[in-house]
Amino acid sequence: MKLQVKFSLYNAITKIAIILVLGAIILFSLDKIAYNQLDNRLIKKKGKIIKNLNDAEIDSLLSNEQTFTDYNILKEEFIILTDISDNLVDSTAKIITEKREIEGDVEFYRILNYKFLYHKNWYKLELGESMTSLQSIKNSIRFYMLVVLVASLVVTLLTDFAFTNFLLKPFYLIIDKKINKVDDPAHFNYQNIHTNTDDFKILDNSINSLMRKINNLFALEKQFIANVSHELLTPISILSTRFENMLNTPDIPVEHENKIFASLKTLNRLKVIINSLLLISKVENNQYLKTEKINIKEELNDIYDDLEDRIADRNINYKIDLKNDFHFTGNKALIHTLLINILNNAIKYNKDGGEININGVINNQKYHLIISDTGNGMTKELLEDAFDRFKRGNTEENGFGLGLAIVQSIAKFHKIEINIDSEEKKGTNISLIFP
Repeated sequence: MKLQVKFSLYNAITKIAIILVLGAIILFSLDKIAYNQLDNRLIKKKGKIIKNLNDAEIDSLLSNEQTFTDYNILKEEFIILTDISDNLVDSTAKIITEKREIEGDVEFYRILNYKFLYHKNWYKLELGESMTSLQSIKNSIRFYMLVVLVASLVVTLLTDFAFTNFLLKPFYLIIDKKINKVDDPAHFNYQNIHTNTDDFKILDNSINSLMRKINNLFALEKQFIANVSHELLTPISILSTRFENMLNTPDIPVEHENKIFASLKTLNRLKVIINSLLLISKVENNQYLKTEKINIKEELNDIYDDLEDRIADRNINYKIDLKNDFHFTGNKALIHTLLINILNNAIKYNKDGGEININGVINNQKYHLIISDTGNGMTKELLEDAFDRFKRGNTEENGFGLGLAIVQSIAKFHKIEINIDSEEKKGTNISLIFP
């Protein structure tokens, strides 16, 4: 899981938890808040009524039994004034909730009861407000509170995701440019990624330092292979010359002659290996120019002329079907080596009477050259090591495998993508995708 997703999930979970806790507190406190608000309104109305009370209003409320204020025709509020017995003491206002029938309608009311003395007479004042409006208000508050909480949650999640994306952008740039897109330490870009985060600066500098060390080690390895390979060619040539001179010695025993031939064969094989390593080293050190115009069809025809006898000896059906005449700029000798190595393997590991098919087509503005054979193929395990040096597709064969390692080095040098699809006992397909 990406760090950005983890940040977003953490922020989402914590914010959801906070919002749920706050929402629960508000919801559970809503009744108390609403009742307190309503009770305060009733107490204020009581004070206003007592302050402005006069004889005319008392007579009107007592004689006419006018229980509703003039402005409230919905019966949401009522005022009742009752004459009670004397010899009482002023009481504090008491507020209760109960049912009342007003003009035939039964409703729940929040009622304030208050006993007071006015002009030597005791009265009981009852102020009531309907609970129906209170419940409606509470439902509206709950709904809008839920909408606000959900909206705030969505907004915070989006802003958190955008912020973490902005915050981690240098990190992904470092991973992408400094690791994922680096196929050769020699082409590494040591320029620092712009960021204000100290942790990312440390990571960037650490990767740069590591790549410098790797680049030095790669250069030393390539130089060592080139030097050793070059130095080995001289004694091999000297030994080959001496063995050839020994063969020209008169009356040499047959058993000695056979041993000398075997030694020459081993030296020639060793010479081929050293030349292959030198070729790989020179390619990887960019010691070749890529300035020649190359026609793939012409190269394939030239290679067929060189391999025609071997193809005929194995009775192999050789087909070329190139839909487009493709040209590109590169090193002609290296491309010739790349193609001939692939076709040599296609002949060598093919069956007698088998097929080699070469197809070329432009797909997605890239030229695809596919070389397929009906040979022995490779197992999945061998396919994974196909480009490794000194690995062979046929493990039963003696010797060293550098053919596909050379192919891969030349392909990388020309920025050609190479893919191998092989199935044991059915054959191998090698795709070359030219830029």
